Amino acid sequence: MQKNDQLLLRLIIFTIGLLIMSLGIVLMIVSEFGVSPWDVLHVGLYYQLGLSIGTWSILVGITILGSSALLIKKWPQFGAYLNMLLIGIFIDMFMLLPFLTEPITLLGKIGMFLFGMILYSYGMGIYLSAKLGAGPRDSFMLAMQAKTGWKVSTVRRIMEIVVLFIGWLLGGPVFVGTLIFSVAIGTFIGFALPQCQGLTDKILLRKRINNNVGKELERGAS
Repeated sequence: MQKNDQLLLRLIIFTIGLLIMSLGIVLMIVSEFGVSPWDVLHVGLYYQLGLSIGTWSILVGITILGSSALLIKKWPQFGAYLNMLLIGIFIDMFMLLPFLTEPITLLGKIGMFLFGMILYSYGMGIYLSAKLGAGPRDSFMLAMQAKTGWKVSTVRRIMEIVVLFIGWLLGGPVFVGTLIFSVAIGTFIGFALPQCQGLTDKILLRKRINNNVGKELERGAS
């Protein structure tokens, strides 16, 4: 029962993180100031082929997870699949909100974009802190690193450049914010992740202590 309680709590934290991260993605898209390289691809596919941005996020994720599994001959953790599905669903859900509209002024666009980056970073920090598995892109990055022996930073950089180029060819929204995101997101996440991990560890520890206390009380009563 204790393990089930811990897993449920991790799932809740994981889902909250993805919800916040997805809102960050949508704010950057709506700001029209630039998006991450992967979202340049998703939006480009949406422009060219229809469907929805969230649907393309899921379809690209399926392709990447399949490629990862072929490379390392091992299926990723279930969190990778949950990540792929929920982010796509949440993106489409937030894109339907009528009050999320492109700001009129440049200052408004910059503000929305930066707030989106902050939410993206903390959302990622929260979902990773649950330790239920990385998302499809990170799984593919680790698979490529294991296959090639290159540094993780080198593999990630190549992935981002290739994806950005394809997305740009498809007409995805490459702007100043895309460059800012590519340069600064590592710093943002590096700042957010330790805070999120520390908070999650405290929550899980408190839950574990409460479960243990509850067991002791049950034993005493019996």
